[in-house]
Amino acid sequence: MIKSLKYYKSLSLILLAFFAYSCKSTKNVAVAEKQSETTDTLVQKEMESPEVSEEITENRFIEAPLDIAEFRAAWIATVANINWPSKAGLSTEVQKKEALEMLDFLEENNFNAVILQVRPQADALYQSELEPWSYFLTGKSGKAPDPYYDPLEFWIEQAHLRGLELHVWLNPYRAHHTTGKEIGEKSIVKTNPELVMELKNGMWWMDPGSEKVQEHSAAVVMDIVERYDIDAVHFDDYFYPYASYNGKSGFPDEVSFQKYQSSGGELSRADWRRKSVNDFIERIAGEIKAEKSFVKFGISPFGIWRPGFPASIKGMDQYEELYADAKLWLNKGWIDYFTPQLYWPTAKVGQSFPVLLGWWESENVVGRHLWPGINLALDEETPGEIASQIMISRGILPDSPGVVHWNIGPLMKSEKLRNSLKNGPYQQNALVPASPWLSSETPEIPQIQLAKTASEYTIKNSSLEEHFRWVVYYQYENSGWNYKILNKDQDMHSLPIQNKDNNKLIKIGITAVDRTGAQSSLQQYDLQILDLIKS
Repeated sequence: MIKSLKYYKSLSLILLAFFAYSCKSTKNVAVAEKQSETTDTLVQKEMESPEVSEEITENRFIEAPLDIAEFRAAWIATVANINWPSKAGLSTEVQKKEALEMLDFLEENNFNAVILQVRPQADALYQSELEPWSYFLTGKSGKAPDPYYDPLEFWIEQAHLRGLELHVWLNPYRAHHTTGKEIGEKSIVKTNPELVMELKNGMWWMDPGSEKVQEHSAAVVMDIVERYDIDAVHFDDYFYPYASYNGKSGFPDEVSFQKYQSSGGELSRADWRRKSVNDFIERIAGEIKAEKSFVKFGISPFGIWRPGFPASIKGMDQYEELYADAKLWLNKGWIDYFTPQLYWPTAKVGQSFPVLLGWWESENVVGRHLWPGINLALDEETPGEIASQIMISRGILPDSPGVVHWNIGPLMKSEKLRNSLKNGPYQQNALVPASPWLSSETPEIPQIQLAKTASEYTIKNSSLEEHFRWVVYYQYENSGWNYKILNKDQDMHSLPIQNKDNNKLIKIGITAVDRTGAQSSLQQYDLQILDLIKS
């Protein structure tokens, strides 16, 4: 007698589940249950051709049941000891203690990235042969930590253990900050005085139009990319300095501009300045990808491109004052993520947060990540403003949501602000959104061992070193899917057989996550079928 399709479907599910449950090796096991419409297809194919069925089972990519990606980052500023270290000259032990407090805080509050300033003034908070140790680290320019350690190496290791990306934040042109005290003997101000200019506010600035400056700053960036296991390089809004830094008298680059003109250059000084910055941005983007394709390049420019874009917007013209054509960088897709500093309230008409974000999104024609920078100080004036801006960002940027918080200080100091996020939009942790243009590959399904006791299921990941993070999805009766994201130091996770409402755990799914945010195919277990087979 010919049996019904329903019979074959049930038999197929049981056989698939038995194979998944009984496989004792650390190799990937077959998925215990397929989604219903796909199972019908597989059963029909089995009846026609077992070979075709096996090929479909092995090659079909199964999407995770939930979209759990959102970029959640915080800036950690070292210039003027704004965030870390809390003051210059602290001991190595205290520096590490402060760093771990910040990293633990970010992990506990469901962040997934840290943007650490490692080059505040042509110096280094890491071991460098190109620039001196930072005054803001040890209290003396050129002095190494004692006892010695490499702060950047420490931050990277500890961030990754907590499932946090580490983005190195560099100022490409600032040579000396007014809070940097004495100018050290190894500072570029003294070693290459022809490359820097003193501004009226006391700062020193490298000349962006100088080829030697571009060579030096590019070498600094690539030295970090080559030697450290970073996740991204990050520039802020300081290209040519703000006009107020030099008493609004213009940047003193007559020598380099005259050199450009004498070589046959025909651009106006403003266009030549913009081209110098544009060329540098394009160069850095290309060199990073040539060295390590998975390392992202991000920029956080001033939040307004030009007044009148869009029509209601008023404010400083970065195109004419900073000579930063930020719209071009976004249009061209030179950067992997774009973080305009939208530090204004939602209701401020001339600089409205959602109006500006919507305009920048309209300029994101290549489809890169657009993660705005938001100003946490606004929450003091208008409680709930930051949570609202996060929700607005989710609405405007549904395919790749995320924001960057300026800066970690107010987050750690304000319990009210912290709770508004932890009890609101950041109730659960999230993955950094994937960057598919960085890699077309997806990670292998993790090698999992599933064990059951009288009270819980335990999932052990035997392939943890191959992945950046991994995710356990789970579902109880009478509820939808839920999830837990696990980090590199967490190779095991347990789930109670019954939840607090006495509903039974019925499904578990596992994915692996790589450095670019890509998830593997879902490895799924139908626990009801596994229990049936075992009984």
